[in-house]
Amino acid sequence: MSFEYKQLKINKISIVGAGQIGPDIALHFAKTLSAAGVEIVIIDIADEALANARKKIEKKIARGEETGAFKSQKANRMRQAFSYTKDYQQLSGSQIVLEAATENEEIKDAIFKKIESICDENCLFFSNSSHMQPEVIFKSMQHKNRCLVTHYFFPAERNPVLELIPGKETDPGIIDMLSGFYESIGKIPITVKSSYGYAIDPIFEGLCQTAILCAEKGYGTVKEIDKIAHKVLGLGVGPFTALNLTGGNPITDHGLEEMHEKLNPWFFSPKSLHDAVINQTPWPTAKRGEEVPVARETADRLSKQFLGAYFALASFIMDTGIVALNDLNMATEIALVVKAPFSLMNKTGIKKSWELVQAFCKEHNQFPLPSSLPKAVENGGWKLSDIRSKIEDHVAILTIMRPKYLNALNEKVITDLHEALLNAEKNTSVKGIVITGFGNKAFVSGADIRMLAGLKTKEDAYNNSMTFHKVLNYIESMKKPVVCAYNGFAFGGGNELAMACHQRISRKGMKVLACQPEVKLGIIPGAGATQRLPRLIGFEKATEMLRTGKSISSQEALEYGLIFKETADDLLSEAKSIAMLMAEGKLEAKLATHYLNQVPDRLPDTDIGELSKKIDQILCRAILDGATMRLDKGLELEARLFGKCLNTEDMKIGLKTFMEEGPRAQAKFIHR
Repeated sequence: MSFEYKQLKINKISIVGAGQIGPDIALHFAKTLSAAGVEIVIIDIADEALANARKKIEKKIARGEETGAFKSQKANRMRQAFSYTKDYQQLSGSQIVLEAATENEEIKDAIFKKIESICDENCLFFSNSSHMQPEVIFKSMQHKNRCLVTHYFFPAERNPVLELIPGKETDPGIIDMLSGFYESIGKIPITVKSSYGYAIDPIFEGLCQTAILCAEKGYGTVKEIDKIAHKVLGLGVGPFTALNLTGGNPITDHGLEEMHEKLNPWFFSPKSLHDAVINQTPWPTAKRGEEVPVARETADRLSKQFLGAYFALASFIMDTGIVALNDLNMATEIALVVKAPFSLMNKTGIKKSWELVQAFCKEHNQFPLPSSLPKAVENGGWKLSDIRSKIEDHVAILTIMRPKYLNALNEKVITDLHEALLNAEKNTSVKGIVITGFGNKAFVSGADIRMLAGLKTKEDAYNNSMTFHKVLNYIESMKKPVVCAYNGFAFGGGNELAMACHQRISRKGMKVLACQPEVKLGIIPGAGATQRLPRLIGFEKATEMLRTGKSISSQEALEYGLIFKETADDLLSEAKSIAMLMAEGKLEAKLATHYLNQVPDRLPDTDIGELSKKIDQILCRAILDGATMRLDKGLELEARLFGKCLNTEDMKIGLKTFMEEGPRAQAKFIHR
């Protein structure tokens, strides 16, 4: 058995280094690849390190089994995937060797010399480093085209972000392939050009430096500083707590000193950090549940320090040109559990953000004023998009990129998509368009629940619905064919987006592909499902899906006529082929018809269980009355009835239940 992704066929992965992060990286590979029979080898020169690695891995698997994260069969399969050895010859036959040893140039160089002498000409060589450049790590390698840095974030088996850092001689095709490979196993890879510390660590370590300097200057205590950083930046934990949890003092101390020489002179290791490393002392952070009062003046001063530092650091990274703006914004938020930096600048106000940075740089006079931020001020803010666009073989591939929210739609996403579609329509080299979602789980998980909860009046709801209709109607009317590639499940607005496309395909064998779960939230669909779904798959099946929230598999979607085909091959390649066939007139579109030939007097009897009878009445009216109208009139009716849901108690109950208890909770509707 093996795991296959495009030309990459994997049956063995070896991890060199059984210290802090190596076992966690190995555990992620085991979670995602052991079902395909992939062997995971962990190699270290020390028996104690191997024993500790085994203990750590088995403890985490057991915990996952206890909590239900892993079924017993999967847990056993993961355990059986591992082998632990001091014998470097066990590297032989690996398709990937990942080194996770200490941040030491000589040690890494020696390891890779040994690795290359054992492995064959097809093996890929990765180094997990948090700072060192690939040109330094792989300086002695003969096959530098197969070498790159993969920077995992703590904890590596759960934190999805991964920086891919190619060297000057790394084959670009390998980077493209590995981006897709890592996406297919649940990671969020971003590509970063070679630079010391890469894109995200200078931001994290710069915030740690800021926190330590604030303490040294007497701006607040360690506990106060942690609390304000957590509050202002939305950090999962404060910087001092993060250093304690990750054992990060030594690597941050070293990293800051190196950044002083290689990035800009502001970076340096403060005396108290250096002392903490020498004395091996943790920071005196607050205990769990401890209340930390902070005076207003102290909070204001610390807030300005952290916002100024955060905005300056993120803008500085953009000045270096090593990473794309949208990638850095998204990956920083997820990797560091912090508010997305450029989104936060826009929300704070771009002029105010610039003032905060200027004040920070005036106090910290060795930090250079960023050049990219004033340009953003001139443009009215950072131009951010949740859509990634690329053109391959005359087809524009538009990927909805909101992995933190499973690609959920809100008005910004749909506006970004509209802009990307307009650009594709205008581009004369583009013959067809594919819309897909990022990752291996969701095409689009639905409408962003926070957007729905923010609707206060029926007019708000009507306008929100019409915003979606405008874009989806545009897709439907485009001259160039638009294919939806369901890379994962499509709930609510995701399926409504798919139904506006000219054709739809999915990955083969998906147990859950499409669902219209709005009734479980106490609302009706607001982006076209009440009109397009009956026109595409017929009243009986559409009514059942709409009134009960029932999901269907990819096989059922094919049988119903919702999708054109399932594919076991590369989804995007198949979608591109279908788009080109349509562009050449060799395949017809399947769109919702403007009129329905036959409209029943009443809908089929449907058991809606404990769902809202009030919402069901509104929904039935949308389906039946809309079916007698032209499609555009039916969609406008849907928008008005969607707004009517705002006047019901059941919508408030449904949304409140979802937000407080999660998607699996059953709302207790009162039918009014």
